[in-house]
Amino acid sequence: MLPGYAMKLIKLIALGLATLGLANAEATKDRASVLLVLTNHGQLGDTGRKTGFYLSEAAHPDSVFVANGLKVTLGSPEGGKAPVDPKSFDLEDDANAAFWEKFGNGDKDAPAVPTTLAVDEVEPGQFDGIFFAGGHGTMWDFPASGGLRAITSSIWTRGGAVGAVCHGPAALVNLKLPDGSLLVKDRKVAVFTNAEEKAVGLTEVVPFSLQDSFEGMEANVVTAENFTENAIRDGRLVTGQNPASARKAAELFVEALDVDGD
Repeated sequence: MLPGYAMKLIKLIALGLATLGLANAEATKDRASVLLVLTNHGQLGDTGRKTGFYLSEAAHPDSVFVANGLKVTLGSPEGGKAPVDPKSFDLEDDANAAFWEKFGNGDKDAPAVPTTLAVDEVEPGQFDGIFFAGGHGTMWDFPASGGLRAITSSIWTRGGAVGAVCHGPAALVNLKLPDGSLLVKDRKVAVFTNAEEKAVGLTEVVPFSLQDSFEGMEANVVTAENFTENAIRDGRLVTGQNPASARKAAELFVEALDVDGD
């Protein structure tokens, strides 16, 4: 038989653990839903080459979100198939392999995610955050999607988090909030840089310069050396420069889900 004070101590510890567990459960419940958006665009301009979403820029964030108890839904501008950029199809990366096993179409010759939620099908208040995976395909369909702009503005206005990595920030180009202001104006951001676009030989292929566009919106574009990690959180906005920044951007995005205010 334990002494009375020992029993009281055990009960207090148990109560504390139960309270902590409840608090964590409530926190997870409050920020449980994230829309992870992929591109539907599979053609690299007029080159005749294929593109799509960059696998690790979806897979690494997905692994971070799941590890933090978040519910992840894959979306895209049009819904349906989201092609994987063949250059990114590396299944030796554990996170890539897990994502492919969970969501992939099983066709390694034409890799894709066969089913995604169309942004026009998203219900108001359905998601607590939205995160845009990169890949060169995003440069064509993300900025052209009124549905993406609408759902992103809605999530932000309700106090949700917005994140993007590499070319994913193309979704934020000229994105205005209900008051007419640009979401990214006067905010620190990281995007795929002009130097990186030149390094991969696609400056003349992409329809516009991501870095120039953000500077034109008066965002504070923070750059790092080519293809090195650079992820930034400015309040509830999180951006990453390149594939090496995907995991860090996802970790900062999880933090952003708990931020009050802008």
